Amino acid sequence: AASVMDICRNRLTHWKHGGIVGVSGYGGGVIGRYSDLPEIFPGVAHFHTIRMNQPNSKFYKTDFLRAIADLWNFRGSGCMNFHGSTGDFVFLGTITEQLEPIFQEAAHVLDQDLGGSGSNLRTPSCCIGKARCEFACYDTQEMCYEFTMHYQDELHRPAFPYKFKIKFDGCPNGCVASIARSDISIIGTWCDNIRIDQEAVKAYIAGEIPPNAGAHRSRDWGKFDIQKEVIDRCPTKCMALEDGKLVIDNAECNRCMHCINTMPRALRPGTDTGVSMLFGSKAPILEGAQMSVCIIPFMRTEPPYDNVKEIVEKTWDLWMEEGKNRERLGELIQRMGLPKFIEVLGLPAAPHMVTEPRSNPYIFWKAEDVPGGFARDINDYRSRHAR
Repeated sequence: AASVMDICRNRLTHWKHGGIVGVSGYGGGVIGRYSDLPEIFPGVAHFHTIRMNQPNSKFYKTDFLRAIADLWNFRGSGCMNFHGSTGDFVFLGTITEQLEPIFQEAAHVLDQDLGGSGSNLRTPSCCIGKARCEFACYDTQEMCYEFTMHYQDELHRPAFPYKFKIKFDGCPNGCVASIARSDISIIGTWCDNIRIDQEAVKAYIAGEIPPNAGAHRSRDWGKFDIQKEVIDRCPTKCMALEDGKLVIDNAECNRCMHCINTMPRALRPGTDTGVSMLFGSKAPILEGAQMSVCIIPFMRTEPPYDNVKEIVEKTWDLWMEEGKNRERLGELIQRMGLPKFIEVLGLPAAPHMVTEPRSNPYIFWKAEDVPGGFARDINDYRSRHAR
């Protein structure tokens, strides 16, 4: 007992963590965990973690949940995690000798594959999509499943400089937070006008329909004020109330979804839908947390999503060639510069890539892009631009 207390007082970790163990044919999916004090804590001498590929949108059948619970109670600690930031559901704690039996039973009896771990493609993850959400601009479940099946080798056999995450949000509400925690964010959007039901707008103003789909009914917030709660909160100031009608300058709309969320029966996303692709977000490791950069503002796509896969694979080719060990895609973009990145992707520079004029000058002109090059006659310039 005294030795255990001494161990607790020294405040040091006694876990060894790493990819020391695995299952046949896979390089990822199992995270080895060992205690360096097995003689004192024999029950956790091994406590390996197994990541399992979650169902799309995390829809579970109760018989499946019972089956995996029975499997883990029999061959592991019985402790499970639903769901961490990676997306997988996780079996917590088993010994080395049980890894292969667990994998064989999961794969051949439950039709359940391992998820990603290590320097590979992590398990793709998506929001609830068109299964239950009226705002979804594309079928997130279908695209997520297609990418999961198509990139099995990248998912199970680590060959990347570090982890790589792709997440699928059906609309700009971002319910899987892809813009904050994935190397490639694929977010549903639209390029036509927001649909407006003017009669429903009047009903909201009159108090006949509760705002936010009744989400704030637990307290009396007073009469709904469309000017204060919707129009004034528009980040681009593209909305106005004219003669009792709501008007939107759609060219200025940045798809923040606030007005649609507040008045879902009056406003809906447009019908010409597609995806935006953003690159480079992550949680802190080397350079700290960072958000994705919008590289492709709008792209129409349909199964099998070859145009999206082409962009993904060009990104991987660059990252595997130029990325340093443990360097995420966003850190590579910061290091080499956005112009080089979009040049490799074969994409033109766009205003969406700049947060504010002159505050993040990612885009620079090349001499061949400037008529006459950079060497110009200053007197000729001043003759055409008098002060």
